[in-house]
Amino acid sequence: MTTLSGLDASFLYLECAEMPMHVGSLHLYELPKDFAGSFHQAVQRHVAARLHLVPLFHQQLASMPLNVGHPCWVHTDDVDLDFHVRRAATKKLSRHEVEATCAQLHGQLMDRSRPLWEFHIFDHVASPRGKRYGAFYSKIHHAALDGKAGTVLANALLDLSATPREVPPPAATSTRRQRKELSAAALMGRVLTGSLSQYAKLARSLPQALGAAGGTLLQRLQHPSEESGSPALLAPLMRFNVAVTPLRSFATASLPFAPCRAIAKAQGISFNDLLLWLCSTALRQYLLQHDGVPKKSLVAAMPVSLREDKNQELNTQASMTLVQLGSQCADPKKRLQAILSSSAKVKDAMVKLKSILPTDYPSLLAPWLVGGISKALFKTYSATGLSARLPMPSNLVISNVPGPQVPLYLAGARMLTFHPLSIVMHGVALNITVQTYAGSVDFGLIADAQAVPTAHLQSMADALVQALSQAQELFMGAAPKPDSAPSAQSGRPKRGRSSAVTGGTRSQN
Repeated sequence: MTTLSGLDASFLYLECAEMPMHVGSLHLYELPKDFAGSFHQAVQRHVAARLHLVPLFHQQLASMPLNVGHPCWVHTDDVDLDFHVRRAATKKLSRHEVEATCAQLHGQLMDRSRPLWEFHIFDHVASPRGKRYGAFYSKIHHAALDGKAGTVLANALLDLSATPREVPPPAATSTRRQRKELSAAALMGRVLTGSLSQYAKLARSLPQALGAAGGTLLQRLQHPSEESGSPALLAPLMRFNVAVTPLRSFATASLPFAPCRAIAKAQGISFNDLLLWLCSTALRQYLLQHDGVPKKSLVAAMPVSLREDKNQELNTQASMTLVQLGSQCADPKKRLQAILSSSAKVKDAMVKLKSILPTDYPSLLAPWLVGGISKALFKTYSATGLSARLPMPSNLVISNVPGPQVPLYLAGARMLTFHPLSIVMHGVALNITVQTYAGSVDFGLIADAQAVPTAHLQSMADALVQALSQAQELFMGAAPKPDSAPSAQSGRPKRGRSSAVTGGTRSQN
């Protein structure tokens, strides 16, 4: 039994029908030439043989008595694979239809009475090349893992070749100790001792945290926005800074990794800085077509990992920082300089804050206080019309998750794409998450479908492809070469492809 950290538990406390707090990803798979039968059944058998490799698969939520503290994870052997590894469709679907289904699934709450993971398998995805494709949509609650922990999960589930590796059988386990730990007295003791420990830790770190945070705030106040002349404490109010609904729109784009890395190297910048420039350039192009570009820079909330290099725990160890995107700069080189200036300040601040930023807080009464207060605030924000008038600290979330550069396989099928689906929240209805994989940079754009309709999200995805072409001409001094058709060996969809769909239904408890 493991008690959730405050940060992980917060994803449960903040969750509501309009804001599911799970993350996901959509993968296209090329099935072997001699594959016969159901991809869904093959994946189900594959997962069944590896359930014991990842504790997440057997973790079920258990509440504290009277809900007085953070819930805990308890082991369960009752894992219904027909529920957790589902066939998503019984007929052949186009990629557009697959993505529409994923958008719909992503807007639905997960069943908290079961382990908080779902895999949805598509047996047949239409291909103009005559090959047989399948697809795999994963859905895992953010209380259970973050991006880097997801990499650990992938290492257990996926293989480096089409021949699945041998895995050791599960070891025998006993539930006697777990039953003892689940007694009311033991659970209350955990809440009290854990809370006392957290209060002591907070008291020790508070002076240092206040000093570092105060210095960062003072620096922002002393360096106002160059264009607006006012302190950049709040982002400009945009169409995607509104209350959200359970409906989702979803778009994808894929860019080749090699030229992105070459551009970053030639400019002496990080790969992440280039991604921010690509997103800023695409957003600016989108705004020119729709709402107009605000004089004040768009601001991106960017997750920052707090995880130590050797830490393999499947939980969330991250914080959030803000980066100005320089979207108000018409000159693309000035836009890049604005991003570099902002990200440099963020990096300096994170050096000071990373060791003291908390990923936990006292458990005692947290479900009542954090859950009750947050839900009341979100309800007020959504129902009173504040969402149309109240600026937010950020306009959107941009996240970069490094991934493997070698092909991966599931049940003998080769993974071709790795498009993330993340979280949108009241006030921040747009999320762009990037996953690098096997020579590609795969973007997943998720938004509230009413705030950013399908056609709008599609134009953002298209603008990302155009932004890379612009970067190659601008920073490398040469026009990009036309995309070539994928080789018969890789079968990967053509580079630069983008697509978007809208879907979603009312979330189910």
